[in-house]
Amino acid sequence: MLKLLIVLLLANGGYYAWSHGALSQLGLAPTRHTEPERLQQQVHPELLLVTPAASTPAPASAPAASAPTN
Repeated sequence: MLKLLIVLLLANGGYYAWSHGALSQLGLAPTRHTEPERLQQQVHPELLLVTPAASTPAPASAPAASAPTN
């Protein structure tokens, strides 16, 4: 049982090191997935303007929920 735990801990540590690029000097790095075609498909991205949401007033009073009677 202890051997299995040690093997699992080593496997998890190895996967963590591989997935975060710590093994890239050994040539063991995950491939990077990028989407350069998405940048080429954009039409005038500089015209996009992000504004904060307009503040909406809270309702004055919410209707009280009536409890069902048996």
